[in-house]
Amino acid sequence: MRHDGHSDQDGGSLIGRNLATWRVRRAVSVGELAERARIPSERIALLESGRNWVDRRGELAALTGALRLDATDLTGQPYPPAGPEHAAVRAVAFELRREIAGSAAASLSGSVDDLDARTSSALAAEAAGDEYALALALPGAIRLADSIAATARSEAGRERAAELRMLGHVAAAGLLRRLGYRDLAWMLLHTARPGGPEPVEVLIEEARLLIDMALPEYALARLQRARAAGGGQGLPLVEALAHAVTGRRETADGLLDQAAGQAEDSRTGAVVAATRVVVAVESGAAHEMVEHARCADLDALEPAWRASVMVAAALAHARLGRLEETAANLAAAEELAPLRVRLDSFARELLAVLPAQTHDPASAETIRRIAERAGVR
Repeated sequence: MRHDGHSDQDGGSLIGRNLATWRVRRAVSVGELAERARIPSERIALLESGRNWVDRRGELAALTGALRLDATDLTGQPYPPAGPEHAAVRAVAFELRREIAGSAAASLSGSVDDLDARTSSALAAEAAGDEYALALALPGAIRLADSIAATARSEAGRERAAELRMLGHVAAAGLLRRLGYRDLAWMLLHTARPGGPEPVEVLIEEARLLIDMALPEYALARLQRARAAGGGQGLPLVEALAHAVTGRRETADGLLDQAAGQAEDSRTGAVVAATRVVVAVESGAAHEMVEHARCADLDALEPAWRASVMVAAALAHARLGRLEETAANLAAAEELAPLRVRLDSFARELLAVLPAQTHDPASAETIRRIAERAGVR
């Protein structure tokens, strides 16, 4: 739901416009906000005028904390549907809400092998960054998991169904988080594995959710519990991001160095390198971002990760004034994972701001077309 009275057609920083609206509603001056958020008043003025943009989670967290807001109040999520696939993905959020409330369609029948195949399909779509295929796969997988977990005759069958059910819930929560339905994502995670210890996968997704909610310190508390529960491959990467968002760059780099030293294959090493790009984003180190993105082995990454690296590279090039490279990276990312990119708050910031700043006709046209597909014009 949008709170600012604007549509995405107004141009300029989307977050900046919402920031100006909420600052006035809270009766907070630019100087007061700057003091609370520890952000220069000149930068806040540039954001509110639409001449600059937000591209760091840490800055978003500082602004929302200073005005006592949820991050979605500034980003404008969930965004109005732009095209039939986006509309279909958003509709799945309401289907998942009915699933949580117990008012969904009748349970499905099938075997644990059927559930394994459905869950694998959903997880493959998630790795591909294909939000549409993921949205289509999830409700049926979750409904079948609920049915099998309740009716399986063997203990092994019930346990496997419970594990697959948890993985489906985590994937669904991730989709809802990216869409902006964060309260619903939180509810889904709390039903992922009733009873017993919290799975590490659930704790890590909760941490991602808290980071996106601009609550990185709470995310770190969740990750401490995940570490106590045995950790996992993805734990140090999310932990590094949370520390970077809170300004602890040295701690973040130490975690990534440790993860790189423990990488067992090219794919794991490439994911660590990709995380370095995201951590550099939080430090505002544009040249470093570009270098990390250039050195990352993109061929070893799943499409969703490749797209995230390209969006980060676009953010870095935009900061350096290299708008042709910005447009090229956004176009490449969108080709890999269309909805994943169009729903990214920081990518949308670029799509809203850059058309007025891009003087190269080809780059301007590329950005304009992506912006239209995203509903940002």
